[in-house]
Amino acid sequence: MDSTKPLVIAVTGLNAIDSPGPGVAVIRALRDGFGSNIRIIGLSYETLEPGIYLHDVVDKTYQIPYPSAGIDALSSRLQYIHAKENLQLLIPNFDAELYNFIKLGPTLKNMGISTFLPTMEQFEARDKINLYQFGQKHGLSVPEDRAIYSVHDLYTCAEKLGYPLVVKGKFYDAIVAYTMEQAQKAFHKLSAKWGFPIIVQQFISGTEINVAVLGDGNGNAISIIPMRKLYITDKGKAWAGITLEDDTLIELAKTFVAATKWKGGCELEIMRTATGQPFIMEINPRFPAWIYLTAASGQNQPAALAKMALGETLEPFTTYTSGKIFIRYAWDHITDISEFQQISGLGEL
Repeated sequence: MDSTKPLVIAVTGLNAIDSPGPGVAVIRALRDGFGSNIRIIGLSYETLEPGIYLHDVVDKTYQIPYPSAGIDALSSRLQYIHAKENLQLLIPNFDAELYNFIKLGPTLKNMGISTFLPTMEQFEARDKINLYQFGQKHGLSVPEDRAIYSVHDLYTCAEKLGYPLVVKGKFYDAIVAYTMEQAQKAFHKLSAKWGFPIIVQQFISGTEINVAVLGDGNGNAISIIPMRKLYITDKGKAWAGITLEDDTLIELAKTFVAATKWKGGCELEIMRTATGQPFIMEINPRFPAWIYLTAASGQNQPAALAKMALGETLEPFTTYTSGKIFIRYAWDHITDISEFQQISGLGEL
């Protein structure tokens, strides 16, 4: 790579709403890691994703087709963008888009665009549908669950798992149901939004902890940062959190990476019971929205991922600062109708 030219990185997930995408936080970490020698190309789905208009964060934005449009549509659009921007690295940040980007990996590599993503086998093994079996296989504590396609299956779930039940969408969202009526309502809401199957999971009471993890694809955890939620929105998202010093959580993350040989960033959603036992509730196959906290606490995971994607071999981080707190906030960003019209009409800004 020519060090005199800026590193060109494309990033998705530019929505910074009450349930934010990771993109803006990933970009902040990349800018911390690479300084001014970087050019950020935003990839957006909606015209009102705030990152599009944050010009000190994103240098230029292009709209890309929704994941449902398929691989060919995405490939065609990326070829157009690459011809203009000469992309060197692409970091996708949404669960729903990862299937297409993983499938396109070889094509992107032939184009000269690096990625650092899990394999399809890794991606599917940690899917909500397969998580309980995954835990059984690798000796990890995971709540029992059922993948269902009919609202009538909720009765069997209630008999097997008891109340409350956690009803989860295929990609996102989880609703705790204390009655059958609530469970049915959650089923219809989440199936309408995300499709099937719906996952019904055993409820575990405890303290919510998230762990940001970066694996090198060879079984080594390059970075592990545990975070406890301090403030949670009504959508269950962390609006504030604090880094923890916790060997149990770090060992759990190392076990996961060693078992899967995970490649790239991921987030372990953990519920720690009153007795101290950590249950893995979900494994998100990409960086979390709070990923900038890793940079602030001494382990810049997005920058480390970028370096590995471009061929560097990194040693695992060994230290970080515990007690670092992030607090998310809302901000009214002002732009002009001409910018909105340009991204809406031309698909780029």
